[in-house]
Amino acid sequence: MLTQVLVQLVVVVTLMIAVSVALFVGRHRLRVTRTEWRTRLRDTAPALAVLTTVLLFNSIARQIVPDLSWMIGWNLTWAIYDIEGQFILWLQSFETPAVTAYFSFMYIYGYVFALTFPVVAYFALADTRPLRELLAAYTLNYTLGLVLYVFVIAFGPRNMMPELVEALLYDTYPQYQHLTRQVNRNTNVFPSLHASLATTVTLLAYRTRDRYPTWFYVTLGLGTSIALSTMYLGIHWAIDVLAGFGLAYVSVSLARVLVDRWSVSAWLASIRGRDADDDCEVDSSSDHT
Repeated sequence: MLTQVLVQLVVVVTLMIAVSVALFVGRHRLRVTRTEWRTRLRDTAPALAVLTTVLLFNSIARQIVPDLSWMIGWNLTWAIYDIEGQFILWLQSFETPAVTAYFSFMYIYGYVFALTFPVVAYFALADTRPLRELLAAYTLNYTLGLVLYVFVIAFGPRNMMPELVEALLYDTYPQYQHLTRQVNRNTNVFPSLHASLATTVTLLAYRTRDRYPTWFYVTLGLGTSIALSTMYLGIHWAIDVLAGFGLAYVSVSLARVLVDRWSVSAWLASIRGRDADDDCEVDSSSDHT
């Protein structure tokens, strides 16, 4: 069943990306990308390698994070409920089959699309900085999120109040349990990485709106829908989502600083420049002799 769900996810998201490339990227950028892809890949490879390493580490670490969390023992579930009350129950009072279908689609397909399409869109830009910032921001989201998961125990609404909060996603589409259980843990809902990563994409879309103006407005709708879906489906508290917004802001801000300070392409260019200067000095001294 997991294979079937993954294949369906890949097919749907691939179609969404193909349509979006035609709408937002355009033929001209694609033609230029075909001739410059090696240079762009070389410039972004370090950031991509770091992100890949962090994702692999996360996949292993999250198997032991719950045990570490219980050793520390900071269970904030009741504190979150005391602050938030029955907001999730109120949100689910608007439940209809159409609304559930929409938010389920956004939680699964919209989320994956929101994270993958910007990689394609920014790779199609001659300036690799937006892509490097995106990859760095993703890395920081996962890294800081994992740290918070270690220290904070928090059960989601559907796990804390199963008799009151409906598990709308799994009750309606039980096949998605095979997918989400690969990455989700019941004790790790603070902050919402769905909200933080979707917000990260929106913040960076705002900063690149001069190149992709329409995409920014699309991300506003996507980000809002994804954040709402996590609460409507009973997976996250509103406080988890707010914490996700904060994590996104911190990650995007730090990514900008890191890209400013550590640019491998600029470092390589400076090395080539120094080598060229050294060659000129050698040639000059040879002429004098």
